[in-house]
Amino acid sequence: MGNKNKTISFRVGEEAFEDLRDIAEERDLSLSALFRDYVESFVDHDGQVRIVPEEEFGPGDAGDADEFPPTVEVPKSFVREHERLELEAKHLREQLEEHKQYITALREQMEASESVDGVVNLEDLDDVVRLEDLDHEDDDAPSFQLK
Repeated sequence: MGNKNKTISFRVGEEAFEDLRDIAEERDLSLSALFRDYVESFVDHDGQVRIVPEEEFGPGDAGDADEFPPTVEVPKSFVREHERLELEAKHLREQLEEHKQYITALREQMEASESVDGVVNLEDLDDVVRLEDLDHEDDDAPSFQLK
């Protein structure tokens, strides 16, 4: 849970902002996603990322005629399944928290009821004399019955 998102903000000119928005629209991304992708790429490559305009990037630079930037098609069913699993995980976390609260409440009730007379804990029964150890000839011996 130590992995929390942080916000980075900076200012750009209006023209640069419009250009960034156009790039994001071309790639069907939000501006936030565009910057997240860039920052993740920057961190993954230890700061060795260089932005190259498409006009300067030729097909021979990549070794093949691969498109730039490379794209991957992800089926919608995969995305839906991923979202479903995220929701299920969230639901399970919520259930786990509810169970923890329930167990805490039961423990508090048990601790409160320990002060009530007449409650015998199973751990305390080890100190009680077993029935076989009693002298059966003695009629004054107490009799025990489990209910």
